[in-house]
Amino acid sequence: MIYVQIFLAFFIPGILGYGGGPASIPLVENEVVDHYGWLTTNEFSEMLAMGNALPGPIATKMAGYIGYEQGGILGAIVGVFATVAPSLILMIALLGLLMKYKESPRVKRMTTYIRPVIAVLLGIMTYDFFFSAYEGAGIWQTLFIGVVSFFLMERLKVHPAYVIAGALVYGGLVLG
Repeated sequence: MIYVQIFLAFFIPGILGYGGGPASIPLVENEVVDHYGWLTTNEFSEMLAMGNALPGPIATKMAGYIGYEQGGILGAIVGVFATVAPSLILMIALLGLLMKYKESPRVKRMTTYIRPVIAVLLGIMTYDFFFSAYEGAGIWQTLFIGVVSFFLMERLKVHPAYVIAGALVYGGLVLG
């Protein structure tokens, strides 16, 4: 029964919390403090402050922490899943709709207009990542990782996940 309660405590704010994590904080508070009584208002505010100090989305951190406190590891998994489930369900439904009408001239035109925007956004993200890495690791380390990554993925066809893991290990050993 506790897992159903954990699921509902985070699924309902996920559906109603338009705007993501920050918008759903009051809804989560209502569920875990007022409805189920798992935390006091003071404990919730302390947990929220700690969650804001950590990187990543606040809603999933709250769900993981509260789910773990109430139901152990399985409770944490249920809480995090319940938080992302509304977006996941909507995304799958919209993808199904898009696939159904993929031959439509309007959908083709829409994807034609969206591709350049995505390319520009990825370019800006790459630019920001490069200068962030340059400031943290230096130009030579950044170029080395970039060149080796390009060679591994383009010439040797190594899967990007392995290249990322290798870069993380290299950064941890050499730069850490």
